[in-house]
Amino acid sequence: MAKVASNPQKSKRKSNRKKKKKSVYRVRNWSAYNESLKQRGSLTFWFDEEVIKKWSYEGPTQRGAQYVYSDLAIQTGLIFRKLFNLPLRQTEGFLSSLITLMKLSLDSCLD
Repeated sequence: MAKVASNPQKSKRKSNRKKKKKSVYRVRNWSAYNESLKQRGSLTFWFDEEVIKKWSYEGPTQRGAQYVYSDLAIQTGLIFRKLFNLPLRQTEGFLSSLITLMKLSLDSCLD
C-alpha cells in the first residue's frame, strides 16, 4: 500500500527548498590536528592543599557510627557521581583509585 501525502502543498514546498551545502573542512596542519584530538580526551584533576587538609572529618565525636568523611569530601564525591553518571559504590571506587593515582595519603578514603 502506497503512502499518500495528506497535504500536497506541503510536499511541494519541501521540494522547492534549497538545500544547504555542507562546508568542507580540510585539515592542513595535521600535527596540530592530531595534538588537538589527543587533548580532547585528556582529563586533568587536582586537589587543592586546603581540600586535602579538610578531607577527613574533624568534628566532635558522637554516639553510634563515627563520621569518616568531611562534608567537602562528600560533596566532591557527589560532583564526580553526577559528572560521570556513576552509582554510589563505583563513585567511591573511582575516588579511591584517583587518590591512589595522585599519590595522596588520604587514609580515610581507602576504607
